[in-house]
Amino acid sequence: MADEIRYEYKAVQTVRGTDGLVISKMQKDGWELVEQIPGRLRTTLNFRRPKRPLPWRLIGAGAAFLVILAAVIGTGVALGDGDEEKGASASSTVSSEKPSVTPPAGEPTAAEVITARNNREFAALLNADPCDEANVNFATKHEGQTVAFDGSIRHMASYGDDQTRYDFLLGPGDKGPHTTDGPNFKYQDVNTGNLHLTGKQVHATVAVGDKFRFVAEVIDFNTVQCVFRLAPVSTETR
Repeated sequence: MADEIRYEYKAVQTVRGTDGLVISKMQKDGWELVEQIPGRLRTTLNFRRPKRPLPWRLIGAGAAFLVILAAVIGTGVALGDGDEEKGASASSTVSSEKPSVTPPAGEPTAAEVITARNNREFAALLNADPCDEANVNFATKHEGQTVAFDGSIRHMASYGDDQTRYDFLLGPGDKGPHTTDGPNFKYQDVNTGNLHLTGKQVHATVAVGDKFRFVAEVIDFNTVQCVFRLAPVSTETR
């Protein structure tokens, strides 16, 4: 039937304690929660939303534009062939004057670590909503860079069936499981050795509510789960 509503479906697995944030985020994007399946460590959320009709007129116009663009590019390449050798020669001359120097690999220096003191963007992020667009913007811009912040462990759970590896949910500040502001920072599939614990009072175990100075590498931001993934570099007790 022409008026029949067609749906697209999506299943999302969430870390315990973040279900409400994920549901709210998905509903803002037009998704409807149809089923919630709790598990021992994670919850599976099933969503659906009506499929949007394809804008065939715009697709046709776009295809025509691409054809014209391809023709223009082809003409430009043909006209530019004559100058290619001159450009290559000049480039070789310049590069020979200033050879590149690659710095040695190693841990980031203090000047390279992003903190709330030296980066206003990161300072604002530590007080932002966990699902705010600022999270994905920062993760995309600073992927692979190192950040440092004072925080605490909000939640921890075994990774799958492994009793020695964990998923850690971290938050800025000292409130542990009661943290409400700032990103849902996450260490995934790590053991206590991967935390590289330092400080005056290093314990053999860590627990929810423990406070640390976290230094970590930016991995990515999951916009569906509102989770900001990091990789531990060092963890100093406070």
